[in-house]
Amino acid sequence: MSDVSIVGGGPAGLSCALFTAKNGLETTLYDADETWMHKAHLFNFPGIGSADGSTLLEVMRDQVDWVGVERNQGERVESISTGDDGFSVQTDGGSDESTYVVLATGANRDLAESIGCAFDDGVVDVDVTMETSIDDLYATGAMVRAEEWQAVISAGDGAAAALNILSKERGDHYHDFDTPADADRVYSSLVDEG
Repeated sequence: MSDVSIVGGGPAGLSCALFTAKNGLETTLYDADETWMHKAHLFNFPGIGSADGSTLLEVMRDQVDWVGVERNQGERVESISTGDDGFSVQTDGGSDESTYVVLATGANRDLAESIGCAFDDGVVDVDVTMETSIDDLYATGAMVRAEEWQAVISAGDGAAAALNILSKERGDHYHDFDTPADADRVYSSLVDEG
């Protein structure tokens, strides 16, 4: 069982996975690898002067692998259902149980529709925390926006969903703010575990 299951391996899904795993939640990412990023070249992603979308994805994948995300590359999620203890995620390779689910499938809203998320003007209806009408189910990126489809916005949505999940888990507003002193501690703990 995972704490968090994330469906989609573009900027939203990878950003969410980075934050949740880095902060101690068991995180599983399902990535069918159909993101628009493979067709993109970025000149407007902060910190990146110029990058091919696939190259940026590889850097982000390395980051989530480094913090311990169980990344299921090429595995497609076929359905999600609710249960007493969270969600059941059915894939073409099996199934998993999860407390939280984050949908990060770009403009593909099929899973959100099939599980019964509320929609508003054709997009998945979320609140400011990125939570849908279904408790503990979050939606991010292009599926929650009519036209603002942009990698930075999607990455921010993924981070927002992660921080709000962490806030629920911790019972207070959670902030992921690292300092230079944290770098040695975090790096050492990740190296020791890996």
